[in-house]
Amino acid sequence: MKRREFLAGAAAGLLAAPNLATAQGDKVLRFVPQANLSSMDAVAGTQYVVRNAALLVWDMLYGVNARLEPQPQMVEGHEVDAAFKTWTFRLRPGLKFHDGEPVLSRDCIASLQRWMVRDTMGQLIAGRMDALEALDDRSFRFRLNKPFPKMLFALGKNNAPTALMMPERIARTDPFQLISEYVGSGPMKFDRAAWVPGASAVFEKFADYAPRPEPGEWLAGGKRVLFDRIEWVIMDPATAGAALQNGEIDWWETPLPDLVPLLRKNRDIVVDIADPLGNIGSLRMNHLQPPFNDVRARRALLMGLSQTDYMQAVVGDNPDLWKPLASYFTPGTPTYTEDGGDILKGPRDFTAAKKLLAEAGQLGAKVTLLVATDVAITKAEGEVTQDLLSKLGFNVDYVATDWGTVGARRAKKDPPAEGGWNIFHTWHAGSDCINPAPYTALDCGGPKAWFGWPNSPEVQARIADWYAAPDLAAEKTAMAAINRASFDVVTYGPTGFFQMYQAWRRGLSGVVKAPIPVFWGVQKA
Repeated sequence: MKRREFLAGAAAGLLAAPNLATAQGDKVLRFVPQANLSSMDAVAGTQYVVRNAALLVWDMLYGVNARLEPQPQMVEGHEVDAAFKTWTFRLRPGLKFHDGEPVLSRDCIASLQRWMVRDTMGQLIAGRMDALEALDDRSFRFRLNKPFPKMLFALGKNNAPTALMMPERIARTDPFQLISEYVGSGPMKFDRAAWVPGASAVFEKFADYAPRPEPGEWLAGGKRVLFDRIEWVIMDPATAGAALQNGEIDWWETPLPDLVPLLRKNRDIVVDIADPLGNIGSLRMNHLQPPFNDVRARRALLMGLSQTDYMQAVVGDNPDLWKPLASYFTPGTPTYTEDGGDILKGPRDFTAAKKLLAEAGQLGAKVTLLVATDVAITKAEGEVTQDLLSKLGFNVDYVATDWGTVGARRAKKDPPAEGGWNIFHTWHAGSDCINPAPYTALDCGGPKAWFGWPNSPEVQARIADWYAAPDLAAEKTAMAAINRASFDVVTYGPTGFFQMYQAWRRGLSGVVKAPIPVFWGVQKA
């Protein structure tokens, strides 16, 4: 089904009432997430929907506020020496896990050790760490052999892999295996018995959670959940739109832009931009397997890539919702740069792209394209990529599947014929792309890099320059060099910058703009 046919069907569906249970009382929130919740491990994976659910269940040592400043969360505070090499943390008193056990230093150490294996910033910490040691049940210390001034941001950043605090026994799970027990430290408990992947998930309030005294702001401050129960309900767009209009759900994370005019006609519904920092669309190529193990094939793809086609497919014809970008970074931020991004500017050149593919011996090569058709963003982008690959002369193996399956298959380094892949689509929140620190997808560390496993010592060296930058001017210089090097190696294909809507019932208050759905502080009138 093509996008416009899909949207027309969804719009028609808004006129029909689905046969769903009536919305429940003030203490129950019914929420439609962006995608199916296929796992609960935001350390072993990076899917946003998993991260969003995990942040309800597990707490963090620090959390960023709306200015992306890390603030104490589970800790009273910290001490650090002048060289930024010895970091000492002390937990707040009275912290408990959902099984009633106290949160201890050894739990935090095990959680951090697991996280450091999977996260880019965590790997930087591990690479300069002499010891991570408990001083007593509430205090622990990093001893590093090189400075790491950005420690607090690493512990409090919102992108996955996220530094979530788990009981030691769970945190000892292999970082490359999903956890199988969901005992958390956060404001909500996960009801595993009620979890039906592809249909629903349920979170129950944890009565013994001790929020901080400050007002909540993004991941900082007091996480005061005002509901006894939060139900995540997986719905297709037509069903979600009708359910929102009929009051059968309270909040829809990502309504399709083409349905927004219809939703706005309902005086009981509020529609607004979800995240002011927006998103960067991503065409992710596998650097290990032909044809995109050859940089010439990756460059050829960018030579034919039209960000206008991608963005109009994702958000429609409203020019206020998207913009092209010759960059890997978030537009409008202090160190934004388009240095080296000329390959994405100007008319698309299929003749030159095919010539480059012929030089690489990849003209007509088979490309396995994974497309999560249950997520509107990836479905729309996947269809544009299918057309682009065909125009470039590739033999396209279009694999229509679900987001959970993409999440599992993209981790495989095998050849496509043996269960691997060549391309998949995702998107990166603008808050993750402001600079290299939270930007997992920018890493070019080869086998340890994010899915696609790009390998560029030049990119890595320029990222190191950014970490060492003493001031904003030096950071800008380093960012320009990172962008140039990233386009040289074609870390991935940026398909454009876009913003998305969220929609909720007018009786719901406290909904904020953020890169995550912030449930604390939200309540029904």
